[in-house]
Amino acid sequence: MPIAIISDIHGNCVALDAVLADLQRYPVTQIVCLGDAVQGGPQPAEVVGRLREMACPVVMGNADAWLLTGQETGNESISPERRVKMDAAREWSLAQLSAADQAFIDAFQPTVSMAADTGQQLLCFHGSPASFDDVILPSTPEDEFRRLLGGPVATLFTGGHTHLQWVRRLGAGFYFNPGSVGLAYDHEQDEPGFRADAWAEYALLRLEAGRLGLEFRRVSYNAGALIRVYLASGRPYAEDAAAQYGTA
Repeated sequence: MPIAIISDIHGNCVALDAVLADLQRYPVTQIVCLGDAVQGGPQPAEVVGRLREMACPVVMGNADAWLLTGQETGNESISPERRVKMDAAREWSLAQLSAADQAFIDAFQPTVSMAADTGQQLLCFHGSPASFDDVILPSTPEDEFRRLLGGPVATLFTGGHTHLQWVRRLGAGFYFNPGSVGLAYDHEQDEPGFRADAWAEYALLRLEAGRLGLEFRRVSYNAGALIRVYLASGRPYAEDAAAQYGTA
């Protein structure tokens, strides 16, 4: 049976539950989460609860680390207005989480590695094996792509961070990004009037009987339900965040 790779839930348990429901139809032997699980959306504690129930390996993402420490490690340019909103949402998220919840997040791993019966290794991370802040895109030049993946550590590589489903060959193996469970969106749209997609993205990787397969999945969920959760949550700037999904 396949391995499910999920990433970038960002505190959206409505979307995560849609994926878990989909997985009832597609049983898997293992689920791995590539990080950025909790911060951002209206349901941080609910997502932590689901991850505990799933008992799956979870990679530390940049948003997870920032939630706990408040320390910026990337080089993204952030406007003062956006900074105020981010800081307010972070403080609210922390207030929803118990000390045990925060300790659970702090135990997320830098990378996760597993063997398959095909004789291949799968290396799981957030941005790159070296840093959760690294950005790998379809447009990344080949030499930079190979440098970021750090050499032949594994035959198969999977990372999140960019909220974009895609795959790229690497020798006899490949790299893939499963997309975002909780905040999928069109990367070609303009920032003003930003809209998120009401579907959850993930990937199924089949590594069995000497065969290898990869399937990208998109699972629709009720945007109106998510909007109502936002508006009832007490999260700062909930109206702005909910507006990304339209109207309830």
